[in-house]
Amino acid sequence: MIAALANPHRFMGFARWAAPLLGVVALLLIVPGLWFGFAAPPDYQQGTTVRIMFIHVPAAETSMFAYACLGGASFFSLVFRHALADAAARAAAPLGAAFTGLALVTGSLWGRPMWGAWWVWDARLTSVLVLLLLFIGYMALRSAIDDEAKAARAAAILALIGLINLPIIKFSVDWWNSLHQGESIFRPGGPTIAPVFLLPLALMSFGYLAAFGALWIARTRGEIWRRRAQVAAVRAASA
Repeated sequence: MIAALANPHRFMGFARWAAPLLGVVALLLIVPGLWFGFAAPPDYQQGTTVRIMFIHVPAAETSMFAYACLGGASFFSLVFRHALADAAARAAAPLGAAFTGLALVTGSLWGRPMWGAWWVWDARLTSVLVLLLLFIGYMALRSAIDDEAKAARAAAILALIGLINLPIIKFSVDWWNSLHQGESIFRPGGPTIAPVFLLPLALMSFGYLAAFGALWIARTRGEIWRRRAQVAAVRAASA
């Protein structure tokens, strides 16, 4: 499947139907997720602020997934010099930055009533902030170098180095003292979240991932069209 889609022509055909399909899936998951989430009863400790969870947690998960996609695409671009992988990496960065920013903003809104502060230099929060800076740094590095091939290589190296931050985010609450709560879903003994909260959280999480997939495919397709237009312009100028 991956080998087949590595061909830009095949990918463009795949993208024409895959992006809209994933967009519909995202809508069908997010709308009921929001409905069940905001219809859920208040938490016995957090009250109505617990509903921020349905926006914050999926955004945080998707931001990490987006960086994993950026890192994977950067690896194939750097090692195999594949133009489509580079286009996919470039397309993923702004989306990852947007989801990471959403996670930080909603986390701040959730933290204020729970911790009494908008921001604390907690290990989890700090590592997610580093994730946002990595996304921004990737985009800035690509924009700062005029030679697109050199920019792609430099940004790919940065993206690969930044992958080390993903396990830090994941296990920061276990490795250091943290105000942030630990794993409450994928843990021995099963989830500790009540089913009334777990269902909308699952719907929102898969909905966010589907939305990211739809936007990523659409942006990659747009990046391919941009590069084709550049090549056509150069050929026309030289002719």
